Formats: sequence, structure tokens, C-alpha cells
Amino acid sequence: MLRTLYRPDVLGPTGVEEQGKSTRGPPRNLRASAVSLSKKNWHGAARPESSRPRAGVGHERSEHRRTGEQPRRVVKRRAPDARTSQRLIVPAKRGNWPHQDPVEGRRCLVKESLEGNMTRTPSRDSMSTQQQRIAELARQAPELGFTTLAHHLDQTWLLTAYQDTRKGGATGIDGQGGADYAVNLEQNLRELENRAKSGTYRAPPLRRTWIPKGTGKELRPLGIPTFEDKVLQRAVVQLLEPIYEQDFLDCSYGYRPRRSAHQALQTVWRHTMDLGGGWILEVDIRKFFETLDHAQLREMLRQRVRDGVVLRLIDKWLAAGVLEDGALTTPDAGTPQGGVISPLLANIYLHYVLDVWFEREVKPRLLGKAFLVRFADDFVLIFQHEADAQRVQEVLPKRLARYGLSLNEAKTRLVSFVRPTDSTGTQPGKPESQPGTFDLLGFTHYWGKSRRGTWVVKRKTASNRFARALGKVAAWCRKHYHRPVAEQSRALGQKLRGHFSYFGITGNASALCGFREGVRRLWYKWLGRRQRHGYFSWSAYSALLQRYPLPPAKVVHSVYRLAANP
Repeated sequence: MLRTLYRPDVLGPTGVEEQGKSTRGPPRNLRASAVSLSKKNWHGAARPESSRPRAGVGHERSEHRRTGEQPRRVVKRRAPDARTSQRLIVPAKRGNWPHQDPVEGRRCLVKESLEGNMTRTPSRDSMSTQQQRIAELARQAPELGFTTLAHHLDQTWLLTAYQDTRKGGATGIDGQGGADYAVNLEQNLRELENRAKSGTYRAPPLRRTWIPKGTGKELRPLGIPTFEDKVLQRAVVQLLEPIYEQDFLDCSYGYRPRRSAHQALQTVWRHTMDLGGGWILEVDIRKFFETLDHAQLREMLRQRVRDGVVLRLIDKWLAAGVLEDGALTTPDAGTPQGGVISPLLANIYLHYVLDVWFEREVKPRLLGKAFLVRFADDFVLIFQHEADAQRVQEVLPKRLARYGLSLNEAKTRLVSFVRPTDSTGTQPGKPESQPGTFDLLGFTHYWGKSRRGTWVVKRKTASNRFARALGKVAAWCRKHYHRPVAEQSRALGQKLRGHFSYFGITGNASALCGFREGVRRLWYKWLGRRQRHGYFSWSAYSALLQRYPLPPAKVVHSVYRLAANP
């Protein structure tokens, strides 16, 4: 914020003192003549007006000689206790520029800053400009290896990474959160920059936690890094993304800027509709994040990144141990799920292992059209002909085995997804040829009738995801049924809106309504446990829903809405 002050005491060079009256500068005619003459100094440049002698004696005499007027008499005055003349002495040479306001000396408005030395938040413009330059170099030279990238990791870059890091997430082994790290933020970022660039940074071990993988008893391991480690990983991700975004193919959608799971689903729907179904190879890689080969990943990274600081940081994160129940283990392969940099490393690995191989080596050898749609380690292959699908199904395990990966045979299958041609959903003369279904990103894809009576590819919430979501709501109600009803209503409303924001796509309205009905019944069940007799009438529950209503089912991602507002 700037405060504007009027300062009449800020004036230019002192004028000549005449007849006991002090002037505030040269007369208007002298100022005008000085501007029009525009004499040059010794090196040929125009002399600034403020550097010329103003209203000096010699200057005044020359002006009166030119106009023919009699010069005024300059009166010398003595100081009370001195014998010095008060006549202005004009220096022959220009002195140093005064350290003052640039507009000072012209009797105008002066602006003073009110913020003082308060630290300002740096703009993201400088970081985005550097990312654009890196992206432009990567686009112009696809085979270029970047040898100098670490100089971008300054405090401004780290501060932006800190702002983009989630503050309320799970803490690492040190228990430090975002609020604790922000207490001495500037010093923490300065020390982090010095340790990262000097090579003294040590990646702390990850805190191991387990989450349910599905509806069964299988669990998925997660590695939670410390908050400072998250900030540095975020900074490196923002440094490498501009490079690899120029290399990644359009078939990849997972954990990339301006790409989402709904775009991947829409791509699958468009390809299956264009091909009339075809053959779907549904693939599942067994424990991908735990079996990713470190040596192969390092070779892939060196093709585009050759900066020693960045490569050493990635090596330290790959070699960081995992702390579980007081025991520290160091994995020989894999990148832990839960780390900020893990999705980018997974995309880089599968880019070379799967995407480039399928686009450049597999597709030219096929008889018909084929498409790959991948979201992180979940992907499907769409084929026009069954023979092409069978050939790729045979060679795909060998390709993955070269890079230390393997298929989950129980979840990998070839599905006949040909469009039905009669009202029964089968092809004429082939009653057993009913098309199958396949799952991707929590949705089951199947053939169904549209309102016009034509066969279209529809999608609904997968049964395992539906049961898992209701199970989480039931567990929450069982744990919080003693809380106030208004608080429970707000929490359940947030859970419903979150469910609708992902599963609310065109054609899935019945599953959305079913989920809302399931939540309504679960809440009724656990509200009844609050009663002494364990019974809560439907009439009383209906009156309660009038006061605390649950949000209605909503199709958030509607193709009709997108078509109306492209």
C-alpha cells in the first residue's frame, strides 16, 4: 500500500537570493530555453535538465544580454557572524546523483511505501516463466539431456512448492505438520536449499501405514514422508514435469496436469463406440509400485535428466528406508505409494516400458485399429480384431518381464465387447455371443439401450467400489452416531457430494440414487441406536430429514451439459 504525501519542502536547486527574496528555481523562460537548447555533454548524450546550472550568475547575464534587458543587481548579504557571500556558487562539474526520490526537485507528489521491510510473497510468474522455457527446450530437442537444472531450485521455487503442498495431510516419522514448518519458514527453506544443492540432504525414512485395497482382506502399503521431504519432492516434480510433459503420449492420463480420470473414461467410450465394441484386453500389473526396478528407472531418467543434484535426490528417495513398528527396512525395488514424486516416476517408467513400445512397435504390426488408455498402472487395450488382441496378450507378459514386472493372471482377461445386433443383446444365430463387461477406474462398462432404442456403451459404478463406499459410510456412522444430528448431517452431505463428484457421470444416475438410499438407511439404523429402546420410527426419521436433508443425487459430469456449453 502506498501513501501519497504532498511535500512542498521538496524543491529543486536553490535559486538566487534577490532583494531579500528567495526564488524557488529559475524563471519559466529560463526553464523553457533550457529544454529547447538541449546541449550535449562530453560523451555526446543529452544533458539532463537537473544537471545543468540553473539561474546562475553567468547564465543569467547571458540571458539578459540576449534579450537586451538590464541585468538585476545581485545583493550580497553577510551572515550575522560570518563574512561569507550568500551568492550561489554553481559547480563546474556535475556531481553524483542524489539518493532521493526520482521525482524529487520538481515540486510534485511523493509516494512513500508503508510496508517497510515486510517480506512479500513472491509471484508464481517467475516460476511459470522458467517452466515454459524448460518446456520449450524439451519440445525443440526431444533427444536433449538437461545437465543444469538444480539452479532453478532457489527459495522462490521452494516457497511455491511449499504453498502447493497439502498442509493437513498425514505426518511422517517426525510428526511435523505444515503449521509447525511454517513457524520459521524462511530459514527452513534456506537450509533446505543449501542441503539439497550441496549434497548433504538425507531423505528420512517413510512411515508405513496400510489401507484397504478392495472389498476383501487385501491391504495396500503406503509410505508417508515428512513434510519437508514432501516440499522438496514437490519442487523436483515441478522441475521435471515441463520436460516429460513434452514426451508423454496422449494415451497417458494419470497424475498429469490438466488431465483426469474422466477424460480417460471418455476416451475409452469414444474408441469403443467408433469401433463398435471390439475386443478389450483388461490388464492388471501385480504390485507395480513395489516391484519397479531401480536400475532400469535410473537409465530411463538419464535419457533426459543429467543434472547430478536432481539425480542424487531421486536416488536418495528410492533408497530411503521404511519404518514400521520400530523396524527399519530398505527396499531393493519399487517406489513407495504416498510419496509426492512416486506418480511421476511411475509415469516415466511405464512411458518407456508400455506407451512407446505399443505406439511405435506394436501398432504398426497389427491388422486393424488398436488403442491404449492408461491411468497410472491401470490400463486397457482396445482392439478391432480378436487375432490382434490374442497376439498382444501373448507378448505382453514377456515385455513386462524384461523390466521386472508381472501380470496378475486372476485380473487380466480378454473380453469380447462387440456391439449386439438384436433386441436380446446377442448377435443373430449366436445366442452365446452376449458381450461381456470390463472395469476401469471404478466403472463397469457394458452395452445398453439408449432412449432412442440404439445400442450404446454405458457405464455404472463397479460393484466392488459401490460396496466399499457404503462400507466406509457404515463405519463412520458406527463411530460417530453419538455426535449431534446437525454435525452428522453435514458430514454425510460432504461424503455424498464427494461420491457424486466422481461417480456422477451420464448414465449412472440409478447407481447414484441407490448409493444415496443406502446412506439414508444406514443413518436411520444408527440413529435408532441412540434411543433407549433401540427403535426410531420412520415418521420421526422423515421429519428429521425435513430439517436436515441429504443432498440429492446429481450427475456432475454430464455429456449433455458439456455439449450445450463447449
